[in-house]
Amino acid sequence: MKSWLVTGGAGFIGGNFVLRALARQDVEIINLDNLTYAGNLDTLVSVANHPRHHFYHGDICDTKLVSELLAKHRPAALINFAAESHVDRSIDSPAEFILTNVNGTLNLLECALAHWQSLRDVEKASFRYLQVSTDEVFGSLGIEGAFSESTAYAPNSPYAASKAAADHLVRAFNRTFDLPTLTTNCSNNYGPYQFPEKLIPLMILNGLARRSLPVYGDGLQVRDWLHVHDHCDAIELVLQSGKPGDVYSIGGNAEHTNLEVIHALCGLLDQKKPRQDGQIHADLISSVSDRPGHDRRYAIDFSKLNNELGWHPKVDFKTGLEMTIDWYLANGYWTDRVLDGSYRGERLGLGHASGSMTEQ
Repeated sequence: MKSWLVTGGAGFIGGNFVLRALARQDVEIINLDNLTYAGNLDTLVSVANHPRHHFYHGDICDTKLVSELLAKHRPAALINFAAESHVDRSIDSPAEFILTNVNGTLNLLECALAHWQSLRDVEKASFRYLQVSTDEVFGSLGIEGAFSESTAYAPNSPYAASKAAADHLVRAFNRTFDLPTLTTNCSNNYGPYQFPEKLIPLMILNGLARRSLPVYGDGLQVRDWLHVHDHCDAIELVLQSGKPGDVYSIGGNAEHTNLEVIHALCGLLDQKKPRQDGQIHADLISSVSDRPGHDRRYAIDFSKLNNELGWHPKVDFKTGLEMTIDWYLANGYWTDRVLDGSYRGERLGLGHASGSMTEQ
């Protein structure tokens, strides 16, 4: 049976990937997560005793641990989801992002290279290192065009810069050492198990609690929204059929302004959970000062992935939003336990707490 070493497998995207892989694939998952604020074992409760799921609590910067896991389980792939991922947090604490996203990726690459070089024949030929990255490494778009695999990097936040540095390291290990790497750059994800500092779950939970729905600036920043299940499917496809050394862009074909997203969520909440005071949820929308260095627009051209591997998103945005709201309504225990930690919905990225925060 093949096995995959998944780092960050208790986080939002990584956790969804682990759950789907175990349900759909004859694969053993070696799950390494440091269980920081965004890592949550409650996400994995349904597979806690699964015979093909092996969880290890640890840091991707721990060379000894990573090397031991590779030697013990001899995975056919290392898939790196582990990252500090919130832009506002990177403004407050950029050093933490360098440590995990850059140094951690470097450590994984060095361990993966040593492991790969120790393999023989079929195992060596089939091994892959897959880096899960973001469209934020490309900076900000104008009113037209879309990011693609050939777009030059121009990161505008400490988070984006740390992910860009990691991507460059992955490329360098492929070009210098022939390590069979794959890199994916995705657009904004949404769906179940997302930490509630991100825009969509935060707006849902604030709306349910009758709290303010804060919007950065004019709210006209545009993002391309990708349901996490579509993203996970694309990663599996790239892992199995992608060309070593290549980069693949993954988008949702769903560009919307932040205001459009929030109004759509408000409309769905009005239907599914009407306010007892008779008011509409949109009345809770308020404007706050914009994020420093806030990128105006992201969009992804995923034609390479479609043309070469036949992938396209299956979850349309309207359906995906409704599915997401239904999940949060049905899983209050999960959000309650998440919010028992240090995060309380405060705004980050200004160097001090100031009202409620959104990630856009």
